[in-house]
Amino acid sequence: MNVLVVGSGGREHTFVWKLSQSPRVDRIFAVPGNAGMAAVAECHDVPTAAGFDELADFAEANDVGLTVVGPEAPLVAGIVDVFEERGLRVFGPNAAAARLEGSKEFAKRIMEAAGAPTGAYRAFTDAAAARAYVDDVGAPIVVKADGLAAGKGVVVCQTLAEAHAAVDDMLVDGAFGDAGSTVVIEECLVGEEASFTVFCDGVTAFPLAGSQDHKAIYDGDKGPNTGGMGAYSPAPVIDDALHDCIMTDIVAPVLDAMEAEGHVYRGILYVGLMVTVDGPKVIEFNCRLGDPETQVILPRMASDLAELIDAAVDGRLADAEATWRDDACACVVMASGGYPDSANYTTGHAISGLDDAAQVEDATVFHAGTSLRDGSVATAGGRVLGVTARGSDIAEAVDRAYRATECIDFHNAHYRRDIGHRALARMTHGGA
Repeated sequence: MNVLVVGSGGREHTFVWKLSQSPRVDRIFAVPGNAGMAAVAECHDVPTAAGFDELADFAEANDVGLTVVGPEAPLVAGIVDVFEERGLRVFGPNAAAARLEGSKEFAKRIMEAAGAPTGAYRAFTDAAAARAYVDDVGAPIVVKADGLAAGKGVVVCQTLAEAHAAVDDMLVDGAFGDAGSTVVIEECLVGEEASFTVFCDGVTAFPLAGSQDHKAIYDGDKGPNTGGMGAYSPAPVIDDALHDCIMTDIVAPVLDAMEAEGHVYRGILYVGLMVTVDGPKVIEFNCRLGDPETQVILPRMASDLAELIDAAVDGRLADAEATWRDDACACVVMASGGYPDSANYTTGHAISGLDDAAQVEDATVFHAGTSLRDGSVATAGGRVLGVTARGSDIAEAVDRAYRATECIDFHNAHYRRDIGHRALARMTHGGA
């Protein structure tokens, strides 16, 4: 079959890379794609500003048998609804179900209905009321834009002044536009973060390998949150007991609560967790695979991704199987210096060393913000590359990923140098 992958980032490049290995797949189209995807897929620019009918036309014209939607924005905007109305097979939740990511307030209400463990919260549209709540609860506290903010709408505030500033930034200054017209202020959970992802077919939830990402821009988890500066899989913090607890106490009741509200969930459900001394608590839900978590999960999948997605789309996950490699995988994100503030970085800079990086054992470079300029690869975004490697354990995977990263250069490149530090601490000291 022909497959269409929607998106332009590292997550979508990883999907394209993995799907290209499937005997089920004949041709892969990427819209819009990037310089890395162009090596294994046919990249096209198809307008979507006025809706998704032109993209559905493209799928029909090219005999696309399966569309995989990578990013959250088109899912929240209803791309699945359009494709399904036209009888096109598509993998992802419809707009109503994607509100689990599109509105943090909605997600919190679903968690309450499901009895899923999470932090206490309140939602506000008025800045004065929000500041008064902050003063009443105290710091540290977390201020979140309710809507989609490309992974940057979460501010962990250590002081009341920081919380007031975050509230004003969103509700008064409009830093995130409509996405920040409502803010969710919630308890600051303490523990170790982990990512847990399941494929859903409306009835069955099928878990993928666990992973852990690094959201802060600087080493030691310092600085502002980004879309993600690196990741690794497996996540040692998710043992068998915790895995079962997440499936039983979070995933199953949340899917039931969604169905009770008339939103049958089909697609990918990503559960962002904080593993606290009281057990796992939900930080957020995403309606798609994480980025860069995808870059460390899919390279560990030994089985056919297209087969698993087909099973999810067709409601056959109860009979599906997936096999996983026993090794580990790590990803180092190379970003443009100044990211995540788009005003502080420039693009269009030539990237060198990609071929050398690919020669490092079990290393793969997934492109995120890249484009082709005069036949050469250049930077085209904040997060530029996800340099990924597998190894016998996390230590070896991290070492190989950094060896590959050191081969690559572009103007003002920035990357964290402590990816995997929690897992490595567990390996060396027996704890985080």
